[in-house]
Amino acid sequence: MNHNTPLPQVPSASPRPVRHLSDVQRRVTTAAQLRSQGVAPAEANEQCRSGGPWQQLLPGVYLLHPGPPTSEERLHAVLMYAAREGAAPGVPVQPGSGEPHRPVYKEAMITGLAALNLHGLSCAPPLLSLEHIDVLVPRLRRLRSTGCAHVVRTTSLPTPERATGVPVAPVPRALADAVAQLTDAGMVRRLLSEAVRGGHCEPAAVVRELNDAKLLSRPHVVDAVDSLLAEGRALAEDRLYTMVVEHGLPDPVWNVDLRLPGGPHLGGLDAYWPEQAVAVELDTRAPRQDEDALWSEYARKREHFERLGITVVHITPKKLRDSIEQQAAVVRTALMAAGDRDPAAYVVVLPR
Repeated sequence: MNHNTPLPQVPSASPRPVRHLSDVQRRVTTAAQLRSQGVAPAEANEQCRSGGPWQQLLPGVYLLHPGPPTSEERLHAVLMYAAREGAAPGVPVQPGSGEPHRPVYKEAMITGLAALNLHGLSCAPPLLSLEHIDVLVPRLRRLRSTGCAHVVRTTSLPTPERATGVPVAPVPRALADAVAQLTDAGMVRRLLSEAVRGGHCEPAAVVRELNDAKLLSRPHVVDAVDSLLAEGRALAEDRLYTMVVEHGLPDPVWNVDLRLPGGPHLGGLDAYWPEQAVAVELDTRAPRQDEDALWSEYARKREHFERLGITVVHITPKKLRDSIEQQAAVVRTALMAAGDRDPAAYVVVLPR
């Protein structure tokens, strides 16, 4: 029997046409789909006997050929097992188009190391080497981990992304679910670093997910996060420099501290144009347990600068990555508007 062998037909049944199914759905299917084809549970169990042409991969999920499942088949089997009842995969999204449709899985998505592999992180293990595949479902679902399916629960499902035809958790969430099961500090560090360096996500989003998962109390995770934040800031500083050079902004002084003459330290800035009293500060705050206190301090600093007549433009690493031209226009506008403002207070500019 090969991958294209048709479903066995019970003489009294009239199987529904399966032209709308994708190729993988003709190899991996559910008990409910088999029943809709006229295949009774007893017949399915008979096909799965030792030496038979089928296998039962997970409760209610069948592989319609002998031999080990492929990575794609394992992914879809896990999703079929975890998808909400009544939302059977394989329902055509656009009936009548005549083309195979991608499976539809409700309230289930791949997460953890498998998702990171599908997102293209090179340091994530190969799919076939994973003993189990993490699948994210709502917290109240009555579903247990079994076989190659490892159930991960959440109070709020993120919006899934699609990779190689299956729904996957966004990279920050997938990282948190992977890190929760890892004790190898080197692996944790490599995953976080590649996710940021490769442009898959911003450090703050990763730290937020790790914090929500209560993982920041683990020493090896904290060490990896500190390295991640340092690397993320370095990348953001490089992008800021690129923005100034490539978009023709006047040269600022870089990485400076401001003080009032004979007075207190006002704070550090990533770029400052003294003649126009315009500054850029990279917002690389990482949400942690004391986020409210950090934000209050951050807001006070900004208000203090503005009372002195210094315009502070706050830019996040994500904005620098996704809309660098727009951020350059914001800074240029602030520089051009300097002539219409009252002169700023005199401050001492020192290297940081």
